[in-house]
Amino acid sequence: MNRLTRVLTLIAACLVTGTAAAAVGEMHRSTSTPTAALRDASGSPRIAITVWYPATDGAIEKPLLIGPPDRPLFDSGRAAPDAPVANGRYPVVLLSHGFGGTARVMGWFGTKLAAAGFIVIAVDHPGSNGRSPITHAGAAWWWERAEDLKAAWNAVRKDEVIGPHLDASRLGVAGFSAGGFAALVAAGARVDVDHFVAFCKAHPDDGVCAPQLEAPAMAARDADTALADPKMQARLADAPADHSIPGVRAAFAMAPALVQALGPASLPRMTVPVSIVVGDADTVAPAATNASVAARAIPGAREDVLPLVTHYDFLATCQPAARQVVPQCAQANHQAAAHDAAIRHALQLFKGMTPRASGQGTPAAPAR
Repeated sequence: MNRLTRVLTLIAACLVTGTAAAAVGEMHRSTSTPTAALRDASGSPRIAITVWYPATDGAIEKPLLIGPPDRPLFDSGRAAPDAPVANGRYPVVLLSHGFGGTARVMGWFGTKLAAAGFIVIAVDHPGSNGRSPITHAGAAWWWERAEDLKAAWNAVRKDEVIGPHLDASRLGVAGFSAGGFAALVAAGARVDVDHFVAFCKAHPDDGVCAPQLEAPAMAARDADTALADPKMQARLADAPADHSIPGVRAAFAMAPALVQALGPASLPRMTVPVSIVVGDADTVAPAATNASVAARAIPGAREDVLPLVTHYDFLATCQPAARQVVPQCAQANHQAAAHDAAIRHALQLFKGMTPRASGQGTPAAPAR
């Protein structure tokens, strides 16, 4: 990228975010949870963590591309690998990708927040990401996504490099699709598997219940059959437990899916600010049975329905090669509008997070 192009890019970022754009760094860490190995196809307990953050001046950003270097499929922004963290302490956003996605696919969102002064902690959910085969456990144990975020948060807080720069008193959570569901669970919603199974039995052709492009053989409308497996049953008792993340002060959901898997009685009890963006052309997680249900039930929740925007407009920017081989990109024709709206609403929400009355001005301590 030449100097003029970079200046124009920074100006565009300022217009979208309403703030000066800082250099962005990217670092990678890992952690584990008790169920990570049960969900991962290879039995690995590892949960990969990606962190985007404000970097020191002069950090050399590189394109975050997905796919072959000479024929990339997605452009997910720019960041400087392992650049030093800019001095200071920053509010934090935990970020969950969609079904079959990755942290990198959400880089377009994470890097923009980092440029606006946030530290963003994203994960690759075991058994439900695009780096390894999708498993039945990874696809059906939706509540474990919030536990992945919790584990990543605790691990990064203990990290000697990035930990001292975290402002734990200003903690938000965000996600796309199944990640939007995870954000709501992390913010206090409870999971109700029976409610979801009953919904899909009554509405088998609803976008969330029907087969997905990422795993056509694992339609959610057949969840009761998959969950009847004794190995799957072993975890069901944990589904309705409290999977919220202590300290979360705001939740942002992009085209949230699986809202019918949230206990209806738990949504009115949520107390943190919630903001939702969704497209009116979304047939994968239709607003009528997902985003709008949550927005109506959660006190004070804001919903912005974007005209012509589809579910996959919230993916990283599809490149020409992807439009030939990635079926999701055939539905992603309004990505700039979706991205701009998501970033604008997210920053409005998360900049409103206020520190807790106690513990202000003290370093972020790891959870015990």
